[in-house]
Amino acid sequence: MFTQSYQNILVGIDGSDQAMEAFKKALAVAKRNQGTVYVANVIDHQIYTFMSYSPLNENIMDQLAADAKELINQCKAIGKDFGYTKIEGIIAYGSAKEAMAKTLPEKYDIDLVMVGQSGLNAVERFMTGSVASYVIKEALCDVLIVHPSAE
Repeated sequence: MFTQSYQNILVGIDGSDQAMEAFKKALAVAKRNQGTVYVANVIDHQIYTFMSYSPLNENIMDQLAADAKELINQCKAIGKDFGYTKIEGIIAYGSAKEAMAKTLPEKYDIDLVMVGQSGLNAVERFMTGSVASYVIKEALCDVLIVHPSAE
C-alpha cells in the first residue's frame, strides 16, 4: 500500500475565511507528517493597474506588503497555539494563479498545495478567474481543496 507523506505544504492566504480554513487544515497535515507549512500571500500588481492605480505607487505596494506580513504573523501565531511552528512565510509578486500552481511549488519543492474553496459567486469567478480552479488543473503537485466547514 502506498502512502504519501507530505513534507512541504503550500497554502495561499488572503485574509478570507476560506484561506484561513485551508491554513488550519494544512497545519494538521503538516503536524501528522512532520512537514513544513509555507503560507504565501501573492500580491498581484496587475490588479491595481487594472483598477487605475499606478503599479509604481510605492505607498500601495508597501501597504500590501505590510498587510501580507501581518497575515503571515497571524498564521504563525495560530500555528503556535496549535502546537506547531514549522511555518514559513512567503510574500510573492505576480499572478496568484501562476504562483500557487507553478512558481512557488517549484521553488520550494512543494508536494501539496491546499487552497480554500472560493467564496466568489459565478460572476466574480468569471471576472477574476478562480485561483483554485487554475491550481487544480495546472499544479505541479497534489492539490487539496478545503471546503468551508458547515456551522
